[in-house]
Amino acid sequence: MTYDFTTILDRAGHDALAVDAIGAPGSGYPAPDAGFDAIPMWVADMNFPVAPSIIRAIKDRLQYPTFGYFSPSDAYYQAIIDWHRDRKGVGELLPEHIGYQNGVLGGVVSALTAFAAPGDPVLVHSPTYVGFTHSLEDNGFKIVHSPLVRDADGVWRMDYEDMERRLAEERIHVAIFCSPHNPCGRVWERWEIERAMELYAAHDCVVISDEIWSDIVRPGVTHIPTQSVSDDARRRTIALYAPSKTFNLAGLIGSYHVIYDDYLRDRVTTKAKKTHYNSMNVLSQHALIGAYGPEGRVWADELNQVIAGNVDWACDFIESRLPGVSVFRPQGTYMLFLDCTEWCARSGRTIDEVLGAGHRVGVCWQDGRAFHGPCHIRMNLALPLSRVQEAFGRLEEHVFC
Repeated sequence: MTYDFTTILDRAGHDALAVDAIGAPGSGYPAPDAGFDAIPMWVADMNFPVAPSIIRAIKDRLQYPTFGYFSPSDAYYQAIIDWHRDRKGVGELLPEHIGYQNGVLGGVVSALTAFAAPGDPVLVHSPTYVGFTHSLEDNGFKIVHSPLVRDADGVWRMDYEDMERRLAEERIHVAIFCSPHNPCGRVWERWEIERAMELYAAHDCVVISDEIWSDIVRPGVTHIPTQSVSDDARRRTIALYAPSKTFNLAGLIGSYHVIYDDYLRDRVTTKAKKTHYNSMNVLSQHALIGAYGPEGRVWADELNQVIAGNVDWACDFIESRLPGVSVFRPQGTYMLFLDCTEWCARSGRTIDEVLGAGHRVGVCWQDGRAFHGPCHIRMNLALPLSRVQEAFGRLEEHVFC
């Protein structure tokens, strides 16, 4: 490896919610018992140093001593265009198709409020990213879940018959599509996206496609941009991206949409502008340019190798050492979604007891019920492998015992 994915960072006191929330009053993440340090495996950011090209890009900009009002540069748009062409196979992206968003969820809300009114139904798959749930509920929309199902091989799949029934019965005209899926880790195949988009087209749905995880996929797995599967998908889809997950830049704030259709783009852009808040940080602009350059591409490739290694180690451990715990080996993201149903039934312990036992030994994981997983736990594996191994050793000895 050229870059550092093994150093154990002490993030305490360095603006890191992942560690600073542990033990804080009301956070829901209690401090571990004496003798155990906290291993942050809940919030979806990474415990790796960022790509050096990002630090250099920010340092270079800091050499010029003014930070006044600005407009996004040509270099910003070109970096996105080049990244999507070379990494996602998108060859027709132009600057006018790209628009800044303070965050992917901000883009989701702008799109929702542009095409639906409070009380209107919105289709989402479940398990569901908790940010979607809050965004929908906080703005008064009716959430309609179409549950994903695991096939005979344990792979999460869309239930197209269920989707079609709910679209028709609820007269739904806006849907949120998560690709790759959080928290399940599916990277949808082209035929799966095509079939979903055919259903959305048949019911005249605007599709909000959250593709923030699209650059974190297993080597050998390909992310298919939703807008690329057909001319109709290109016309009806609002796609949302960010460098924040791939390069651990959430604290800098900065996402963007890709919208090809003029009408959809006008509505979303107009809605976002009305907040008088949706504007870019100049350092965020330069961070993206540094991330999406040649060095950032090499770093991202190595990151995907590291995450795949962590995923394989953890899933192999679960399959061989934690009987009764089930997990789909994610094709994308760096999150695991543990199903503890069988283990809880065998042991007579509740998911609350399992979660609490993990917290006591410093494994700071996340309650999967917030994601509509009834007996599930979400775990972040974007840590040095040594910390992943330490965490699972504690789970075997003190939790699943």
